[in-house]
Amino acid sequence: MINKEKSKLLAKHLLFFCVKTGYNNVMVFLENGVNDIFVINEMIVVEGRKDTVSIKRAVEADTIETNGSAVGESVLKQIELAAKRRGVIVFTDPDYAGNRIRQIVSKRVPGCKHAFIKKADANPKQRGKSVGVEHASPDAIREALLAVRTEQLEPFAAQMTVADLMEAGLLSGKGARSRRERLGEHLSIGYANGKQLLKRLHIFRITPEEFNEAVRWINKQEESELE
Repeated sequence: MINKEKSKLLAKHLLFFCVKTGYNNVMVFLENGVNDIFVINEMIVVEGRKDTVSIKRAVEADTIETNGSAVGESVLKQIELAAKRRGVIVFTDPDYAGNRIRQIVSKRVPGCKHAFIKKADANPKQRGKSVGVEHASPDAIREALLAVRTEQLEPFAAQMTVADLMEAGLLSGKGARSRRERLGEHLSIGYANGKQLLKRLHIFRITPEEFNEAVRWINKQEESELE
């Protein structure tokens, strides 16, 4: 069951987000000030039927299922049409296959929106199953959609360098992978390996201020774990 107070808080944050950013493709309806229904105008690209079921438990939306990481030509044509008519949000699993789907879709349909679920929110309850959107709670799915990021296609003067990533301990050394995972979750841009990270930061127009704040947050998290 969705926590009522958290749901109302999410609704307030989403409305503020829409006003602040001009993002007008999410509508929030409140019934008696308690139950909130999120209506997403874009088509949401997911990996399979179980993901669709989880998405529909959290929001009112239509989905396109890739049915695996290969992403066939017919599916890509559906995504192209959806991007032209309604817009697209890519919402895949936080793993290698999910990232591969994002890359395939982005190459074919540049400028998509992306939502990223945290690994902790996508963990399966049963052993032996892989992480996935299908395991996420309605609240976790809504939070991910609230933090949606859009690929930017215009020329961009890079504001961060490889040296910045090295200094932040994100490219090499003990714990670099863990720090990249935390960075991706905190900035809502998903996990990227050392070769992809700088490009990911640029594509989503992460500012030096956002980056530095995220690094400080990671440092505090690590410090608290050592206490």
